[in-house]
Formats: sequence, structure tokens, C-alpha cells
Amino acid sequence: MMRNECTFGETMIHAIAQTIEDNTLAFHGFGSPLVQLALHVAKKTHAPDLVLVAGATYGINPNPPFLTPTSNDWVMDRNAEASLDIGELFDLAAAGRMDRMFLSGLQIDQWGNCNVTQLGNESLKLKLPGGGGGCNLSCDVGNVTLWTAAHRAPANNKSKRRFRLVSECDFITSLGHRSREGKRPAELGHRGGGPDWVVTDLGVFDFDDEGMMRLKYLYPDTTAEEVLENTEFKPVMPMNIETMSLPDGEVVSIIRNLDPLKIHEKELSPGDLNRTFH
Repeated sequence: MMRNECTFGETMIHAIAQTIEDNTLAFHGFGSPLVQLALHVAKKTHAPDLVLVAGATYGINPNPPFLTPTSNDWVMDRNAEASLDIGELFDLAAAGRMDRMFLSGLQIDQWGNCNVTQLGNESLKLKLPGGGGGCNLSCDVGNVTLWTAAHRAPANNKSKRRFRLVSECDFITSLGHRSREGKRPAELGHRGGGPDWVVTDLGVFDFDDEGMMRLKYLYPDTTAEEVLENTEFKPVMPMNIETMSLPDGEVVSIIRNLDPLKIHEKELSPGDLNRTFH
């Protein structure tokens, strides 16, 4: 289908959707309109046999008329084929039947560990909301897509920068490919495969065989230098870094029809709202 002008938000939704495979079961959790839209895009395009478990309602394959301002809204459960309770959701993951989920954090480190618990190591600097069941699920789910729309790390008025992609999380809420002691999840008795994609406002990453984050795609308006400048560690940098594909007209139409209120834009920075591609 012919490509129209698209926004950065629509491109990021498309990038997240590309991490979702057909014939899998995926759970999107609470909160992120970018992830919610990505799952519906995937199911309506390349992954028709995706089993989509909705966030707060645990509805199976819902088909809501529009995206609501909160995922904890029964409109998002509209036309669901069935629903789970929270115990059944965790049982699915523990049995190895959940193929993908989505996690983020105020800190994401080079191994894909995430922190939504606290800032500060020896002393508490900032208490965060906590991970809910993310710690358990990250150890059981087949693969995890990480995302953040706050990769850029501008200096504050004291010329200090708070990186979102950090060398080491102050606290590990959800497990990536290496624990603080360097152990892989399998060495700790966990079945999950860990993160395999990280989608940010500056690029898209996968992980190398050692479990280290690797830059895979840039957007048409970002550079490798920007990624390095805004990342506390140096990710693996391949010789050839590809440009992320743009959503076609069908994908853009799905997003705009499902999100007429532009809820997903609340997850983006003011600067990213002005980014458009052709």
C-alpha cells in the first residue's frame, strides 16, 4: 500500500509491532498506549493468529472501537473472545505458554535489566512505583520487548544527565540477560528467553550472543553518534546499521482510526511530536 506521511509516534508503534510474531501469545500489561496500539496493528496486519491478552482486563483478543486514556477501561475489553484472571495469566507464563510481553523502566541497562523500583544503590534517592508482576514474568516469558520513549538524556540546570539506558541498574526489577553477578537466567533456573528487542526514540536494538545490547536500526532522522551520546554504555555497533522501515498507509490508517484522541502522543516528548517522515 502507498506510504503516506507518518509521525514519529506512528513509526515507533510500527517498530514495536514488528517485534511481534504470528501464532504467539502476547501480553501488554498496563499503561503504554504505544504498546497497546502496536499489538492491535500486528494482529490486524502480519500476525492475524496472534493471541492478544489485554492489560488490565486480561481479555483475549479484544477488538475495541478506540483507545481510551487508560488501559484500565472496559472499553479496551470490547468484543473479547474470553478473559483470564490474574492467577491464570501467571500460570500461563510459568508453564512456558506466554511467548512475549513488554517491559520498560526508568533505567534499562546494557543486558536488558530494567529498574522501576528505586534510584540509588546504597541510599534511596527516589522511590519508584515498582514492577508488579514484571519480575516474575520476565523470568518465565519466552521473549520480552523493551521500550522507552525517553532515550534522550539532556543535561539539567546543573549540567547533569540522567540516562535512561544505563551501564548498570541501581536495582534490578525485571531480569535481562545477565544478573548483577553476571549469571544468565538459565543458570538461575529460569525458563524465559529474556529481552530480544529494545525500541527507543533514537533507534531499535537487539542483543548479541553474549546478551549485550546491539544497535540494529536507526530512524531516518537519527544517527549512531546521537545514540552513543545519549547512552551511558557503548552498545555493540555493527559495521552496517540499517534504517528502520516506515509504516505503510494501511498501518497509519489503523493507528489513526484506533487512536482518534491521539492518546499515544502523551507518551512522547514535545520534540518527538514534531518528527514526521515521508
